Amino acid sequence: MPNKIVVWGIPTCSTVKKARTFLDEQGATHTFADLRATPPSRAQIETWVKAFGSKAMRNTSGASYRALPDDKDAWSDAQWIAAFTKDPMLIKRPVIEKNGAPATVGFRDDDVRAKVIS
Repeated sequence: MPNKIVVWGIPTCSTVKKARTFLDEQGATHTFADLRATPPSRAQIETWVKAFGSKAMRNTSGASYRALPDDKDAWSDAQWIAAFTKDPMLIKRPVIEKNGAPATVGFRDDDVRAKVIS
């Protein structure tokens, strides 16, 4: 049975485009989930934070992140989960799931090869 791979991101994100192109080049069939059009549930975000940690999940280069209060670096995972749920643009992209479980956040081809394709 082939792996079910889901790439979470936004269509205009260059890193998401690179990840999807890489998966295509490796022959890894995947589906795309748009964070804006169909945001992940709070439960799904909790699973991602448990797997990766809230720090690894932060999209620190976006306007949403810069608009957060100065004390954001001291926030708990629960506070980050609430923020990610309210504004999915705070989530680093892409988040890749394999067979319903979180596999990687962000894109490095070695990580995707090892954790998603294998």
